[in-house]
Amino acid sequence: MTGRRVLLCDLDGVVWRRTEPIPGSIEAINSLTADGWEVLFITNSSHDPVEHHIERLASLGVSATASMLTSPMAAARLCQPGERVMCSAGPGVRRELERRGCIVVSGAIDHPEPVDVVVVGLHPEFDYGRLGVAMRAVRAGARFIGTNSDPTFPTEAELLPGGGAILAAVSTASGVTPIIAGKPEAPMAELIADRLGGPVDRLVMVGDRASTDGLMALAVGAEFAHVLTGVDDDPPRTTRSYDNLAAVARWLLSEGGTAIGD
Repeated sequence: MTGRRVLLCDLDGVVWRRTEPIPGSIEAINSLTADGWEVLFITNSSHDPVEHHIERLASLGVSATASMLTSPMAAARLCQPGERVMCSAGPGVRRELERRGCIVVSGAIDHPEPVDVVVVGLHPEFDYGRLGVAMRAVRAGARFIGTNSDPTFPTEAELLPGGGAILAAVSTASGVTPIIAGKPEAPMAELIADRLGGPVDRLVMVGDRASTDGLMALAVGAEFAHVLTGVDDDPPRTTRSYDNLAAVARWLLSEGGTAIGD
């Protein structure tokens, strides 16, 4: 097939599980780029800065310069330069807010400050005190943004609580429903459209979570290829599923690969 072909590729549960690359994933990415596919990584991972992910991909052997969109990027676009933003999240969110020109407020328990926006993401140091600070800021009228609503994320050993679990706690305590920035919501769809910048002849989304990656594919008009290496190991029967990213690459390169359940 000729024309512009773009693969939107999730990271956690597709390319790697926390510290361990999934066998065959890097070779699959390199095979697709060698065949002319553009690979745009789309991740809800919010704790680490985007540079961390790009450097990691390079260290694992991704041959082309990685192009990536993250949920912190989408969340930062919902904030305005000069706004005071409480960052109840990791350094990846803080970095994007600073790039946006926001005034980042730590949300210190002993020195609460007035804020315009509260942004919540994966935050390993989050505790009861920080929950109270975020809750009071939202109750006082601050806009409430979540990087993503994923309740868990996969590691090489087990599932761990995701940013969505923390977000749910703040939402429950404040009584306010947050705006979600990442997959599969509109802010991420708009970010993807802006990055693509023009017509695409074939657009495919590959991910491990049908509830986010599958709906993200629907939102941007992409085909969805589900892999069984992450969170969902029993997707809906209507979902085209593959063992791993290597199997997706074989399908796309041959146009005759056989999906599980076909």
